[in-house]
Order: sequence, then C-alpha cells, then structure tokens
Amino acid sequence: MSDQEFFTVNHTMTVNIEPLETGEVFPNPENFEGEIPAPFLVASEFSHLDLLNDSARAELKNNDFKHVIQLLDTQNSKLNLLLTFMLSQQDDPSFRHQTRSFGASQFSYLSQETLEPGTKVRAKMFLDHPAAAIYCYGHVEKVEADGDHHLVTIKYDLLRDLDQDLLIKAALFQQQKLLRQRSLNRDK
Repeated sequence: MSDQEFFTVNHTMTVNIEPLETGEVFPNPENFEGEIPAPFLVASEFSHLDLLNDSARAELKNNDFKHVIQLLDTQNSKLNLLLTFMLSQQDDPSFRHQTRSFGASQFSYLSQETLEPGTKVRAKMFLDHPAAAIYCYGHVEKVEADGDHHLVTIKYDLLRDLDQDLLIKAALFQQQKLLRQRSLNRDK
C-alpha cells in the first residue's frame, strides 16, 4: 500500500480494534485477501454496484421512468437492510470503539485503554454511507490524552484499493453533508 495522505473528516462510526500479539506480523497480501470475511467482500461489491445503479437511475430519469426508479430504489433498500444485518454479525462488542475521525489513510478513535505507538492492529470498520464494511490492518501512529480517554490514531498498512476507494467516497459524502448543513445554517 502506498503511503499517500488523504483528508480526514470528523465522523462517528463503529470500528472493532483488535491489537495483535507482540511479535505477530501482518499477513502477506495474498493471505490478507484470503482472510477477509465473506460479508466484507459482499459489502464491498454491493457498494461498487451502487455506482452502476446511480448511472442507470440517471438514464431512467431522463426518460421519465419514475415508477421503475422507485422499484429499483426499493429493491436497493431491501438489499442494504440485508447487508447491514449480515455486517452487524461481524461486530464484536469486546473490540468495539467509535471513531472520532476517518479518512482513506488513517482514522482515530477514543479509548479508555492506551496502546503503544507502533502496535499492530486488525480493524473492522462499519460504514453507514455507502453501506459497507472494511477489514484491514494498521498500526498505532500516535496516542494523545483526551480527558479520561486516549485519542488513538491508526494508520492503514494493509487495505485493499477497493476499500480505500470506499473510504474516499464515505469521507466525501460526510464532507458534502457538512457543507450542505453549513449552507442551510447560513441561509437561515
């Protein structure tokens, strides 16, 4: 994975952080792909198919197929509900945290326990929009005191390009949402 920097957005989402044992190494890229749980792979594919769905919807709007669009949206909603349920089964409460911010190169979360910088972790990220989940490995980049908690920043080490694209899309969605809200607040 290249060491690119991407912008981060402040947003809360559920993540599972599982520190690796001291001396444990990351899997090689082939083994990494093989250990990704099936629901994560399915979620990723669903999210990329949504892009095709958006293009088809735009074409249909131009031809005034309002009811067909409604049917497609309903079917998509049903699939997203099923996908969300499947992914919720992968969320382990014993490793659950909430992010403070995220982006396509790193994320941060609050924790009562501290981890040493350099600690390797396995992470599961559960995105709301697009409805997806990401399985990856990273390391603790830094730890800062934040009241009674620690703000832990994780930098990705093993992350599929497809999943990095999903993180970019999710960060852009949250940024657009924030900008729209600011615009509405200004107009009031």
